[in-house]
Amino acid sequence: MGRSSGNIRLKTARQAAGYASQRALVEAMAKAAGQLGMRGFAVGERQVRRWESEAPGWPHPDAQRVLTHLLGQDMAQLGFRAPWDQKGETSDVTRRTVLTGTVAAVGLASVPMASATPQPATIAADFTTVTEAHRRMYWSVPPAQLHGSVAEHARLGSTLLLQTLGATRQAVATSLAETYLLAGRIEFFDLQEADLAADTFVQALQAAGEADDKLLGSAILAHAAFVPAWVGHRDAALERMRAARSYARRGPAPATLLAWLDAVEAEVETRCGNIRTALHLLGNGEDVLAADSPHPTPAWLDWFSAVRLLAFKGNTQLKAGHLPQARQSLLRALEDLPSDEAKQRSVILGDLAAVEAASEHPEEACAYALQALDQLEATWYATGMDRVHDVRRALEPWQQEQCVRDLDDRLYGWATTVSALQR
Repeated sequence: MGRSSGNIRLKTARQAAGYASQRALVEAMAKAAGQLGMRGFAVGERQVRRWESEAPGWPHPDAQRVLTHLLGQDMAQLGFRAPWDQKGETSDVTRRTVLTGTVAAVGLASVPMASATPQPATIAADFTTVTEAHRRMYWSVPPAQLHGSVAEHARLGSTLLLQTLGATRQAVATSLAETYLLAGRIEFFDLQEADLAADTFVQALQAAGEADDKLLGSAILAHAAFVPAWVGHRDAALERMRAARSYARRGPAPATLLAWLDAVEAEVETRCGNIRTALHLLGNGEDVLAADSPHPTPAWLDWFSAVRLLAFKGNTQLKAGHLPQARQSLLRALEDLPSDEAKQRSVILGDLAAVEAASEHPEEACAYALQALDQLEATWYATGMDRVHDVRRALEPWQQEQCVRDLDDRLYGWATTVSALQR
């Protein structure tokens, strides 16, 4: 006969939860015990080896509580037999677990679980790979096409969240939060579906909470502040910004995130007419970036940089009527902008056109607006198109000029008009 492999149930549950080694489980148990308010809790690798042996013994009550909390299964499912259960019969609790998909051990809170057999630990890396691909696709794939794929990926992630445990569940939750955030960004900035985006940001924050990822939570809350800010609801927007800053303080926030929070709040204040406050915030953001930070920027924070901050500043200077300064900031941003940031390029070109229109230079304004349309034809971005339409409204006093008529011919051509209506 072949040798027994020991308590394979516990070993399988440990690995499925993302704890590749017995040491990793020991460390996770110590952390969980602290979160559960247990003082003096101590379990070592030697004890875990015994639990995974052919005769695992019966863990003490505190260890039982932590094990079921981390692994999402009751003691019978984890391969343990109570001293009083000499027949090894399946308990009512175990039967209820298999039938209902929940753990309902006596004296413990229920832990959601979609099935008695969780997904393997590798599922987190597989799910994250697709999330990372979507992150890169955002900058080139048409938003209406990408959104469907991202939304389906989010639905898959929500299902996987119920089929994973421990560290694997946390990794899936982190990736799911980023996926929902990307979906919300597409809905708000590209598809201009503010109400839909507001709901999606809530789902993103819930997933970030499952992952306990404070920095991602901060980014989601700051994005959610855009929704009320766009309709002039300053108090609601600033309340979300306060929450975003609170979450950022709880984690090792990099300079990039802190400066972006300044830029978002500046956008809120700009849209609500508080230009001086906005300029002060942007100046603080520049100081934060200049001081740098020992903490690395998360890979998902790919929508902000010093160049983006300069573009924010140029737009605010434009709104303030500081036209020479706005022109200088925007030209510098355009020059330093990486070649692959097509969406931001259309926004900067639109703002430069607005500077020239406000300076009563219609030909220069039209030239920049036409460049923005060239960029939008290659990479659609609703925010960039909004900038062009704003410029056209500002050019109303010169509508009989040939340059403005040429802009109208391009702006309201067959392809452009049908494309805009479709979107």
